[in-house]
Amino acid sequence: MDTSIIDKIKAKHRNVVIDSHNFRGDQTLTVKKGCGSEFFKFLRDDPELNFDFLMDLTAVDYLNRKDDRFEVVYHFYSLKHNHRLRIKIPVSESDSTINSVTPLWKTANWYEREIWDLYGIKFDGHPNLRRILLYEEFKGHPLRKDYPVNKRQPLIGPLN
Repeated sequence: MDTSIIDKIKAKHRNVVIDSHNFRGDQTLTVKKGCGSEFFKFLRDDPELNFDFLMDLTAVDYLNRKDDRFEVVYHFYSLKHNHRLRIKIPVSESDSTINSVTPLWKTANWYEREIWDLYGIKFDGHPNLRRILLYEEFKGHPLRKDYPVNKRQPLIGPLN
């Protein structure tokens, strides 16, 4: 199993890595929330890594976890080297904020807005963090596992 990507990242940023695994070529790192923009710049700018494409950015709600209820999950791809990497960052419910990567990957703009809209995780430094799928008056974040399935929302505007 080739773990060269994980090994390279650990060599440079060992202090932020919480966990790592490689399953069937799927290399994954779990890193600390405060890993900082220099960590993501390294992923993008290092010539051997060259993760120039943010394929996906999403969140997961682990309702019954004691400490870090959420995980923000990044999927990167290098067009030059044809390799992939998943980065997971645990986020607590009490401080559900994380730094935006929009300055590094423009595609993060809408992904981060979607996560804010559906999970309520805020992205510090985002240029326009507002709802993207739901209307502004919508109360709550419907992909949280404790969101009431029968909750009624106010109707807005004229119905045609």
